[in-house]
Amino acid sequence: MADERRRGLLVDFGGVLTSVVFLPFQAFCAAEGLSPDTVAQRFRADPSARDLLAALETGEIDEAEFEPRFAQLLGVGEPAGLIDRLFAGMRPDEAMLDAVQAARRAGVRTGLISNSWGHGRYDRSQFPELFDGWVISGEVGLRKPSPEIYARGAEAIGLPPADCVFVDDLPGNLKPARELGMATVLHRSAGETIPQLERLLGVSLAPA
Repeated sequence: MADERRRGLLVDFGGVLTSVVFLPFQAFCAAEGLSPDTVAQRFRADPSARDLLAALETGEIDEAEFEPRFAQLLGVGEPAGLIDRLFAGMRPDEAMLDAVQAARRAGVRTGLISNSWGHGRYDRSQFPELFDGWVISGEVGLRKPSPEIYARGAEAIGLPPADCVFVDDLPGNLKPARELGMATVLHRSAGETIPQLERLLGVSLAPA
């Protein structure tokens, strides 16, 4: 019903507005002579790798400190440019970018909540046409799944959390958003996500 429609759309960046994150990781592993799931397995099973990533995402350490330490965990000999190599194959998801723009044109408040891998990782020239507000983890010292970063995302677009839909490609990042009252969408593809958003937001997200 109309009164159940959400007025705000908050999205993740990597893996939602871009191609799948773990595919470039696999390509990186192949290029470095590693098992294809080495990067993913480190983050799943190695607490030191997770702690290192958390420190990078919150801005506690920078790329220059992260890269040699993570290269050592991976067994990679050349740390310089490691983050760029990890994400070399990632591309924009044009269908999702078009959907966010369509939502904004339809009067939906739109925003970004992203865990960052250092500085300069976003094309900010696009932000003003895509978003009413954004929260980048390294700039606020918080990262998903900390509940506060979702509250800040809603605040950045001028809405209470219960008026928002949040989209992320990681299930663990959705639970805190739901607990704040947000509707959530687990992103797997634009073809699956966009119809769900049209239903939750009550607007067409067809490109202009």
